[in-house]
Amino acid sequence: MAKDLIFELGSEELPAGLIHASLKDLESIFKKKLKERSLGFKSISTLATPRRLTLIVEGLDEKQPDTASEARGPGKNAAYDEDGRPTKALLGFARAQGLRPEELKTVAGEKGEYLYAVKKVKGKKTAELLPEILKSVLSSLTFPKAMRWGSHEITFARPLHWILAVYGAKKVGFDYGHVRSGDVTYGHRFLKGAKAKIKVDGAGTYIEKLRKYHVIADPSERKRIIEAGLEKEARGAGGTVLKDEELLAEVVNLVEYPVVVKGSFDRGFLELPGDVVINAMREHQRYFSVVDKSGRLLPYFITVANTPVKDIDVVRAGNERVLKARLNDAKFYFEKDIKTPLKERVEKLKGVVFQSKLGTSFEKVERFTRLAIFIGSGIGEGDNTFCAPMDVAERVEDFLKDEYNPKRFDRKKISPQYYNKFVIARAALLCKADLTSGMVGEFPKLQGIMGKEYAKRDAEEREVSEAIYEHYLPAAAEGGLPEGDAGAIIGIADRLDTIAGCFGVGLMPTGAHDPYGLRRQALAIIAIILDKNYKLSLDVSVDMALYLLKEKLTRNKVEARNDVLEFFRERLKNQLLLQNFSYDAIEAVLSAPWFDICDAVKRVVALEKFKKNPACPSLVTAFKRVSNILKGQEITGDAPLEEYFSDPHEKALWRVSEDIAPIIEENRLKGDYEKAFSTLAGIKDVIDKFFDKVLVMTDDEGLRRNRLALLSCVRGLYCQIADISKLVV
Repeated sequence: MAKDLIFELGSEELPAGLIHASLKDLESIFKKKLKERSLGFKSISTLATPRRLTLIVEGLDEKQPDTASEARGPGKNAAYDEDGRPTKALLGFARAQGLRPEELKTVAGEKGEYLYAVKKVKGKKTAELLPEILKSVLSSLTFPKAMRWGSHEITFARPLHWILAVYGAKKVGFDYGHVRSGDVTYGHRFLKGAKAKIKVDGAGTYIEKLRKYHVIADPSERKRIIEAGLEKEARGAGGTVLKDEELLAEVVNLVEYPVVVKGSFDRGFLELPGDVVINAMREHQRYFSVVDKSGRLLPYFITVANTPVKDIDVVRAGNERVLKARLNDAKFYFEKDIKTPLKERVEKLKGVVFQSKLGTSFEKVERFTRLAIFIGSGIGEGDNTFCAPMDVAERVEDFLKDEYNPKRFDRKKISPQYYNKFVIARAALLCKADLTSGMVGEFPKLQGIMGKEYAKRDAEEREVSEAIYEHYLPAAAEGGLPEGDAGAIIGIADRLDTIAGCFGVGLMPTGAHDPYGLRRQALAIIAIILDKNYKLSLDVSVDMALYLLKEKLTRNKVEARNDVLEFFRERLKNQLLLQNFSYDAIEAVLSAPWFDICDAVKRVVALEKFKKNPACPSLVTAFKRVSNILKGQEITGDAPLEEYFSDPHEKALWRVSEDIAPIIEENRLKGDYEKAFSTLAGIKDVIDKFFDKVLVMTDDEGLRRNRLALLSCVRGLYCQIADISKLVV
């Protein structure tokens, strides 16, 4: 008969951002431990508050299933002597298995008859296994920052105070360091009965017993309570709550007993930029903002307390007093900041160290401004195949001589290309200037936001101010992407400078550590390129980034370049795998030139469709033979000579290759890879017959070289699109 298990870890208040990941780990590890011991269950769910992580397992098997084990012993001929008596070999085997010789079974197989020991293993009771399982689960949990406390040796995210473990109606006893598990939990820390031991006799009563002690154990219930309270209080203020799912998720994990309270602030603070007010409330106080139907801020905030409120006016007044101080700080810094034009702040970046080996933020801005113009020129004018960074750098310098101190101009009298370059150059120059402002120093998450605001106040072009903000996007893995090209291009250049710089001075990420967030930055670059459908040669852009970093590099530039490109290749491969493309199709495309990321993705899509073509399996087999034969061979690159063809199947393969090569190339240049692959399928029968009838590695050196040259031409039909030999069919 199956029973329920409840397992709760009680601690000091856990960081809100840690709880979700910890619950996932707790559930995953526990499932793994049960599977290792062949224990089944009906369902697993998790609960949490700031002071507890809880696992509830419904319908956990009462015991392991019985199993049978087999062990092969000596052959029958070696097991008995001429008189049929057991030999030492048989007696030793039986003794080792804990059986008598007559209990062994004789089993006939292909290699003769052998003696087997067949034993039934009785499954252990779950109650006997749980102490070791739960202790193992606890020791397997990891945290970004685990801590020790007192003189104790165990570690946890925060000091661990109690462990609740009840299976059925009985406690599961075990020691984890100095903490002994039991059948009690504790209620709200700050309310009556905080130190009372709450006896739990099963998973079914856990939630309701905690509720009586002012603990709402279910996060989804706390969320419903908070959402209802926010809606009610915002409606009472004549507005609606500014949607903020991230803040809501955080607040849910900050309280055990949510109570929603509305407060207000002086309308005069609404003269500050809205993002400043919102950030002051959100980041420092975890307050929700209230907006009217037009989305404009109202002078109200809503907070969530962690205890029932005796006098709501006292609580409201306390929160209003704290917020007023924060908003006064913001007002002071803002009014001071706007006295200095953003352009004048650029020079102050010389005093801001970006990274000790890579120099100041001013040096970084100089580099990625040039890189952004370079990338933008390629995207905007279709000239993205520069192979001499020095020449391009000179062109960039010529442009910047005029545009570092731009004059107002009539946009009607200049070309769109010139204006776009101006926007990129101007925005790149200014986009980090707000790092030296008082506002960003006090409220770091306003970087970019304040830059945009200050640029608008300095009468910069609208596209410039937007790009200053957008170059930071995406701010998170699933965050919004830049809408404008300037912000997108500067964002690519800024991140690429960081990645190339770190690789160039030996600061590459490891499996466990990525202190400069290079993986995240590479994924952001890929996301922007795909979202904008930019035709960008990543290898050439990396060359330019490293060229601009030449005075900082401590590694060989070629090695750094190869490592950066391989780093991007791995990120792109992982992203495609997450989109459920097959591994072999991805590997086939990424084994061909892949530096135009949008084009590479198009090829993966087309190749997935081509895999369903009836001709694909035999074609893949043939191309595998082509790759294997050519491996390690020196091919001059010359076309085969027709006078050396001694077999009609050689001539047939050469002719069909010559016929379809321009068609495949035309479709490759157009990006019509479905047609390119379907055209390639036309070679199937001819190449099959070639391998059936022609010996490539003949002793005749002239014939062999000519046939290798022919196969090299065949490989050339597809090697620029995808290495089809890597497909698994």
